[in-house]
Amino acid sequence: MDKSYLFNTDFSGVLGEDYDLLKHICPTAIEMSHLVGSTIKGYTSATTRSGTAPLTVIELGCGTGITTLSLLSARSDILITAIDNEPTMLNQAKKSLADYVKSERLSFLEEDALSALSTLPDNSVDIIASAYTLHNFLNDYRNEVLEQCYRVLIPGGLFINGDRYGLDDISAHTALIQQEVSQYFKVLTALKRIDLLEHWIVHLFSDESQNHCMRESAAIRQMVTCGFTTPVVQDRNAVSALLTAMKA
Repeated sequence: MDKSYLFNTDFSGVLGEDYDLLKHICPTAIEMSHLVGSTIKGYTSATTRSGTAPLTVIELGCGTGITTLSLLSARSDILITAIDNEPTMLNQAKKSLADYVKSERLSFLEEDALSALSTLPDNSVDIIASAYTLHNFLNDYRNEVLEQCYRVLIPGGLFINGDRYGLDDISAHTALIQQEVSQYFKVLTALKRIDLLEHWIVHLFSDESQNHCMRESAAIRQMVTCGFTTPVVQDRNAVSALLTAMKA
């Protein structure tokens, strides 16, 4: 069944092809990817392990592989399955991270997040990580994804997401969005990429729509409802922040 209506598919076109320009128009996104990677450095599995078994990591929405590389660079004892349903971006990740695939530390799966998670056994994954993916999901679909994340994580498993977590203060949030739009215009007009500017502005309207936007307090409540313990939003930078939570 085609589920594309449940999540934003803007990245199948020009946004996916020129996604690397994001580091210029929204450098915070790169910072969040690095934070996701650094967060796993000190993680220790709560389950009893035999020998030196690697940690299993599911990455939701790997895109071009920016966060994937950050995760792989953070520690050498992880095996990552990177999931994305946009071939335009996934092919870029496969090309740039081919050496990690050869070393069997990384595999790719072209699938939407919910379908991929639904095939995994209960209590089978140490870490689920993501950056700038969940905000593209419609609220109901996102909730199903988070429920599946909780199910497949081991007890003591770690959930990490660097993403757009909107401020509860709507006026303050709007001011930050205005600054973000100004940055889009400043960078992309200088590059004479009006075509890309149009696509990013249209995409931003989707990000900020009521059925997509993740307000911080609502996002925390959603995590608790799914079963996660002590979800924490930290390292905020404008409309972006890092959320971490554990499975009891």
